[in-house]
Amino acid sequence: MPVRPTAAPLLLATVLAATTLTACGSGSGSDPDTVKISFKQSTDNSVRVMDTYLADMKKQFEKANPGKKVELVPIKAPDSEYYTKLQQMLRSPKTAPDLVYEDTFLINSDITSGYLKPLDPYLDKWSDWDQFIDTAKAAAKAQDGKTYGVPDGTDTRGLWFDKGIFKKAGLPEDWQPKTWDDVLSAARTIKKKVPGVTPLNVYTGKPAGEAATMQGFEMLLYGTGDGHSDPLYDSASKKWIASGQAFKDSLGFVETVYKEKLGLDVPDALDPNIQTRIRGELLPEGKLGINLDGSWLPQDWLKGAGHEWPEWSQKLGLAHMPTQHGQAPGKVSMSGGWTWSIPAKAANPDLAFKFIETMQTKANAQKWYIANSGIAVRKDVAADPAYVQAQPGIKFFTDLVASTHYRPAYPAYPKVSTAIQEAMESVTTGDSSVDKAASGYDEELKAATDDQVIEK
Repeated sequence: MPVRPTAAPLLLATVLAATTLTACGSGSGSDPDTVKISFKQSTDNSVRVMDTYLADMKKQFEKANPGKKVELVPIKAPDSEYYTKLQQMLRSPKTAPDLVYEDTFLINSDITSGYLKPLDPYLDKWSDWDQFIDTAKAAAKAQDGKTYGVPDGTDTRGLWFDKGIFKKAGLPEDWQPKTWDDVLSAARTIKKKVPGVTPLNVYTGKPAGEAATMQGFEMLLYGTGDGHSDPLYDSASKKWIASGQAFKDSLGFVETVYKEKLGLDVPDALDPNIQTRIRGELLPEGKLGINLDGSWLPQDWLKGAGHEWPEWSQKLGLAHMPTQHGQAPGKVSMSGGWTWSIPAKAANPDLAFKFIETMQTKANAQKWYIANSGIAVRKDVAADPAYVQAQPGIKFFTDLVASTHYRPAYPAYPKVSTAIQEAMESVTTGDSSVDKAASGYDEELKAATDDQVIEK
């Protein structure tokens, strides 16, 4: 069992984080000619993909706008801590940057809290906005009909597998499972025939944050039904859906992975930096058979990215995640992405949007999609052969957009996501049965949504 931090250190950490942010944020309004840009920096010191890209954009912007300066304000933290630190910054004009990097799953929560500024007055005058695909635009649109962010790409998810491990296990190099049972069967074969490697990684628990919910649980849950209706949120009644058989089946899959020791050792699975370790160590070192994960993984393996691994496309295979029983449409993916947003308390919003325009020219957007192994949300980039052929895997993951799903990113979603992570963690550690974990989720769901819950 992992050691749980007590409340006192957590409280102290929160106070220290807030103090640090206040101390380093002299107020974004201190200089009307400087635009402050906050972004998520990798917890892996050797991965500088975003830093390198933004340094290039800073150079372009300052050259095109004499007298204007760009100050980059990185937040180096795992996902769950990044969101907390960012929200602390957004609460005060003294610490609010002029531009922030927002995960689409959290944006509606931040909008409801009054942290972000609607961008419609800028977007109405920006001709490039017509190039963005509608689903990407919708990800940054709130229930009030206004848009609060400009997306810088999207993503999809699938199964990465090690061809060398598969060969040793007697599994095909062109593996494509048709059902969940096929995935588990392959993992069991690896466990039996290739000792010393982890057969299957499924992110789980609160330390992994949204990665557990989205790469793990939702890739299962959204493959249980007919591929059309949302299993988490009922748009007709505008209510969240309580745990039913599909929810329990998804939890059951997670339980099986860890109960049969097909996954990582539980303390490793519950390491907050597990995503960094998967990309930087386990996959490149040939220690992981199957990884349920996202399209962006190669960003760490490209030349100069920190963990150069030019052979990855020869060493790894790609397969779509199948639906539970192989029912239509046969495959499942989840999509999310990030947006650039302007805080409500930003001192220089006009300058901030000018920086967005610099980042989102066709050439610069294409440069970013390729650098971070992203999926294009600009139609002109998606149609460019140079983008499609830029690196292995882009076509595979771009084709999954046709069968992908988006999270119900309403204000309550972050709390719903945390409730899912808690249910996953309890079956991962063996603290709860599937039924008990599902009941606990229902209680949390009601509390998170003011009892706006239905059973299906």
